[in-house]
Amino acid sequence: MSQAMHADPGDPPAPAALPAEAVATLVHMDHLGARLKELRKHAGLSLRELARQAEVSPSLVSQIENGKSRPSVSTLYTFARLLSVSVDELFDADEPAADQPPAGAAADHVHDPANAWHPSEYATRISVVHPSHRAHLRMAEGVDWARLSATPERDVNFMKITYAPGAAGTADGSLIAHDGYEYGFVLSGVIEVTVGNEVFVLREGESLGFDSTIPHILRNIGDTDFQGLWFVHGSRH
Repeated sequence: MSQAMHADPGDPPAPAALPAEAVATLVHMDHLGARLKELRKHAGLSLRELARQAEVSPSLVSQIENGKSRPSVSTLYTFARLLSVSVDELFDADEPAADQPPAGAAADHVHDPANAWHPSEYATRISVVHPSHRAHLRMAEGVDWARLSATPERDVNFMKITYAPGAAGTADGSLIAHDGYEYGFVLSGVIEVTVGNEVFVLREGESLGFDSTIPHILRNIGDTDFQGLWFVHGSRH
């Protein structure tokens, strides 16, 4: 006869299992952190030296590299500039797919990206990306960027951006400036875009473009997620 097992009152409580979403988030953070650490070492910079040049604490850099924290948009741009890479190169193309295509999709020419076009003499210049295979950058303040191009590009960044309610490019509201010119189109929600001394509030269907060397910041002032298509073009954006 089997007997029920009882925990010893003196035993420490078993750690609670992390939700699947939390585990996936940690994985994404680990990928970005590992990539930044690799690039930092390739650039010959110590952790403390990168922190000094980026004007952040060494502990923050360590936490980001170890997947325990996320950089803000501003910090990410600073790291990219100091490491002489484009932001597009920081997207992780090897992360696990978040949502697999439905069963049987491989046999469906409508849903299978491999069958979305027929190979031709242009095959090496054409790419199709399924939503489940997009590379992501998940940052602090509820900001998520999904790369819409299949491969990283040096001077072009084509992406879908999501800002949670209240999320902004920097925690303290300071403006960001970087090389390039960017264009945005609102898919849903509302976004406040400050460019220099001008403030624009954009809603679904509206768009804008501006010189990224002008200090700017995006902030979700709505009560739902903001989603938009964003295109940044320029050297080392």
